[in-house]
Amino acid sequence: MTAGSFPETGTGTEEARAAAPGSPPPGTGPPPEGGTAPGSASGTAFGARGLLDVLGVAAVVVDAAGRIVLWSPQAETLFGYRADEALGQYVARLIVGEERRSEAMRLFGEVLGRGTTWAGTFPVRHKDGSTRQVEFRNMRLTDDLGDLYALGICADRTVVARMETELALSDRLVDQSPLGLAVLDTELRYVLVNPALERFNGLPADRHLGRRPAEVLPGVDAAPLEAAARRVLETGEPLLGFQTTATTPADPGGGRHTWSVSFYRLETVGGRVLGVAAWVVDVTERHRADAEADRSRRRLALIADASARVGTTLEVERTADELASVVVPALADVAAVDVLDSVLALRRPGTPEQGPALFRALAVKAGHDTEALAAADPPGSVALYGADRLVTRCVHTGRPVRVARVGPEDLPRIARGPEAAGQLARAGVHSYLAVPLIARGEVLGALDLKRDRGNPLPFDADDELLAVELAARAAVSIDNARWYQSMRNAAVTLQRSLLPGDPPARPGLAAAARYQPAQASSEVGGDWYDVIALPDDRTALVVGDVMGSGIEAAATMGRLRTAVRAFADLGLSPGQVLRHLDRIAVGLEPSIATCLFAVHDPARRRCRISNAGHLPPVRLPADGPAELVAVSTGVPLGVGGGTFRTARVPFLPGDRFVLYTDGLIETRDTPIDERLALLVRLVEATRELSLEESCDRLLRELRRPGAQDDVALLIARSTG
Repeated sequence: MTAGSFPETGTGTEEARAAAPGSPPPGTGPPPEGGTAPGSASGTAFGARGLLDVLGVAAVVVDAAGRIVLWSPQAETLFGYRADEALGQYVARLIVGEERRSEAMRLFGEVLGRGTTWAGTFPVRHKDGSTRQVEFRNMRLTDDLGDLYALGICADRTVVARMETELALSDRLVDQSPLGLAVLDTELRYVLVNPALERFNGLPADRHLGRRPAEVLPGVDAAPLEAAARRVLETGEPLLGFQTTATTPADPGGGRHTWSVSFYRLETVGGRVLGVAAWVVDVTERHRADAEADRSRRRLALIADASARVGTTLEVERTADELASVVVPALADVAAVDVLDSVLALRRPGTPEQGPALFRALAVKAGHDTEALAAADPPGSVALYGADRLVTRCVHTGRPVRVARVGPEDLPRIARGPEAAGQLARAGVHSYLAVPLIARGEVLGALDLKRDRGNPLPFDADDELLAVELAARAAVSIDNARWYQSMRNAAVTLQRSLLPGDPPARPGLAAAARYQPAQASSEVGGDWYDVIALPDDRTALVVGDVMGSGIEAAATMGRLRTAVRAFADLGLSPGQVLRHLDRIAVGLEPSIATCLFAVHDPARRRCRISNAGHLPPVRLPADGPAELVAVSTGVPLGVGGGTFRTARVPFLPGDRFVLYTDGLIETRDTPIDERLALLVRLVEATRELSLEESCDRLLRELRRPGAQDDVALLIARSTG
C-alpha cells in the first residue's frame, strides 16, 4: 500500500510517521557501554547519565499502513502510552491532533514515498491530552523483503533546545575564553586546544593535536608539567596554580613568560578516565610585579639591616668590615672596601680625574669559597692603582662604574694585576660594580662588588642604586670614625706628652707605672700619675683623675699636674698641697678631679698621705697580708672649701704601695667593694713578681675588654 491509498481509518498516519517522541524520561536506565565518545568533554557535562538519556531520545517504527510496529521505552515517557497500548495503533490517530493530520500525511508521504529524510519540530498529543513540541528526525527503512517502514527518532523540543543552548554556551566559553584550555588524553597527548592557548603557545591547534607538551614546546621544561598532570590522572585530585616560566614560539625574541596552570581529571558518566584538562593563565605581569615587590622588600630589608649593623663603633676598619658583611651575599659574591690613603691621613686628596690613586684596603668578604677572594687586596695593604683602573675612575669622578657583563678585555681594568685577573677569570667573575664612598661632599674611597658563579644575574640599575645607598650610609660612619680616631689620637698624644716617662730612680724607692686609654669610649680621659723628687731624698707619689674626657680633660690634667709639682716643691704637707689644688681646680673646665698625694720619707720609713675623693691605695707589707690603707677621704678637687687630712702610714723596706685610678676596678655589673677585694687579693698574688710584672698582671687581670675609662697605675716599693 502506498502513501496515497492510506485508509481513512488511518487518518493522520503520515503525520504519525513524520512525528517522533521527545519528552525527557525521568529514569531510562544506565547508558549503553561506551555511549560517550572517548576524549569528549561532554561525558562529564550532564550528570550521571549519558547524553541520549538526558535528551530522552525515543524510537518509533511505523509500517506502510501507518501502524506502530516498534515502540521504545523512551517513547512511553515521551507520549505517555505503554508499548501494549501503542503497538498496532495508527500513529496519526494516537499522537497527532486532528488539525495537523493532513500536514503529517504529506510529510509521511515524502519520507516513505520519496525516501527523503525530514527533520524538524512537530506538535504531538500526549496521553494526558496536552500538546508538546517534539524534535524529529524521520527516515525510510527497507527490510530484507522490500517492505517499507518509517523510523522516527524524537525528543522533547524543550530539552533539545536547552541542550543546544548549553552546548553553544560551552563552545563559546571555550573558544572566546581569554584563558587557555587544553584537554590531554591518558597518554598526555593533546586532543583539544582552544584559541587562547594557540595564542599563548604561538602554534595552531593542528600542531598540538596528537602530541605531548614536550614535543610541541621545546622551550618549556615540560617534565614538571607532565608529572603534575600524571598525578592528577592517578589520584583524581585537582591541582591549582602550578606555575612555570619559559619561552614559546609566541615570543620569537626569547621573552620569558610565566603561566599558572590548573589541572583536573576528565571522566565519563561511567567513571572511565578520559584524560586531564588544563586551564592556563598568563600571569607574566603579575609574576614580574610580585618578583619586583619581593625584590623591593629584600632591598628595604637590606637597607634596614645595614642601618642596624653598619657603624656600630667609631672604628674605621670595623665599619668597613660591617659594610662588606652586609652586602655579601645579598648583593654581591665578593665585596671589598678600599679608602684613599690620603683620607685616612686627613690629607686633601689629589686633583680629581687625574693620575693614579693610592688605596688602603680595609675589608674584603666573599659569600662562598671562591678564587676571586684571593685576587682582592688583603685588609691593611696599600696599593697604587693607575688612572685606567675602574675603581680609580670611580673615586676620581665620584660616580658609580658598572660593567654588567665582564669580558676578557675588562679584567685588566678590574684586577690588581695579571695574576689577579687570571684568578677572577677562573672564578667566573661576570659582572662588576664600583660605587664611591662619599661623605660631606668628599670622596673617601669605593665599595667594590663582583658577581661570579654564585649569582648568574648581572648587576643592573636597581642594584647600582641600592649599592649607592648602602655606600652613602656607610661612608658617613667611616668619615665619623676617621675624624674620631684622629681627634682621639691627638688627645692620647697630648695626654701621653703630659705624663712623665718611666719613674726616675730615687733613694730608698723603686717605682713602675702604666697608663692605658679607654678601649671603647669615644674619647680619652684625664687620668695621670707622677713621681716627683723632693728635698732630703723624699719622693712624692701622685695619681689623679679629671672628671670628663677628651682634649679638655687632658688639658686640665696637665695644669693640675704642673700645679702639683709646683706646690710639692714648696715643702708643703700633702693636705696643704690638695687645698691649693682645690682652689685652682675651681677655675678650670672641667673643674672636678680626684687626687691621691703621698710623700715617701726613707729616713723615717713612712709615707704621709692625703686623699681628695680618690680610691684608697693598697699596701703590701713585706711580712704581712695586703690591705687597703685607711685614709680619710676629702671632697674632690674643684668642689671648694674642702678639708684634707694627712695620714702617716709605715713604709718599711720591702713594702709596696699600689696607687691607681677607678678605671682599673670599676665595672657596671660588679659592686665596688667586690672589685676592691679582688684588687687586694691580686696585689697579694704579685708579691714575688717584679714591679713591672706586677703592673702588667694587675692590668691583665682587672682590665676588662672594651673598658669605658682610662686607667693610671703606680706601684712603689721601699728599698731601704
